[in-house]
Amino acid sequence: MKSAFSPHQPFTAEWFRNRFSAAPASDVLHEEGIPPGPLTPAAVLVPIVLRDSEPTVLLTRRTDHLHHHPGQVSFPGGRVEEHDKSPIETALRETEEEISLHRKHVELLGCLPLYRTITGFEVTPVVGLVTPPFELALDAFEVADAFEVPLSFLLDTANHQRHSVEVRGTPREYYAMPYGDYFIWGATAGMIVSLQRFLCR
Repeated sequence: MKSAFSPHQPFTAEWFRNRFSAAPASDVLHEEGIPPGPLTPAAVLVPIVLRDSEPTVLLTRRTDHLHHHPGQVSFPGGRVEEHDKSPIETALRETEEEISLHRKHVELLGCLPLYRTITGFEVTPVVGLVTPPFELALDAFEVADAFEVPLSFLLDTANHQRHSVEVRGTPREYYAMPYGDYFIWGATAGMIVSLQRFLCR
């Protein structure tokens, strides 16, 4: 599946490092209908894989029996635990637990704006570069599949769809990015839009 998006500069490790060193992200993004009261801190890793042909983004599909977001496409990650020293630690720990991608393969770039979800989470998206080769081993309880999507496809705004769903009688809009057999939507798609705005600003 190809994209019409063409970056002004080639995607190299140095290009990504420069983008994140130039202007740290500080804004908070949120979905419509955020519940009142405190939100649960969480963190995800946004892994950009430096493939020879072009960079990709590594995503997972959650198993169907999970309580939160069953069957949905997501970044590896989860809620912040008491023993985590920071959201970055949470993202790296959860990634190791879910898909066995060790932190030694991840070069941390920085964080995207906090993302608040309608399900009551405040998510820190941690962006990192992943250099092959690496092997994944999926946690069969949490992760049904892991796959990669070309970064150029995700950064092309022509692939950013807006959908609507009714939640408790109120229409809510959300982003979606169908890719092959995968339907990327909700918070994951929202954080991809945040990544696109950050990299292409």
